[in-house]
Amino acid sequence: MRRIGTPPTLRGSASGANCPDIFELSDGRFAVIGTDVTEKLDAELPHDASRADYERIVVVSRETLIHAKRDIPDA
Repeated sequence: MRRIGTPPTLRGSASGANCPDIFELSDGRFAVIGTDVTEKLDAELPHDASRADYERIVVVSRETLIHAKRDIPDA
């Protein structure tokens, strides 16, 4: 597993705890630590989007994703 982007402490988190983060797993998938907003956004998904009962909708800050962008492979 490797972090994608800048660590929370370098993005302004004083403690580095409880902050959004993105990781690339050894099998190529990505793991995201974010705020669970499934109940709030589930009904607002576009008609061609869906999620399984075991999937959650999470949000991360724009800053987290922008910092991760440089580390996300193109293919």
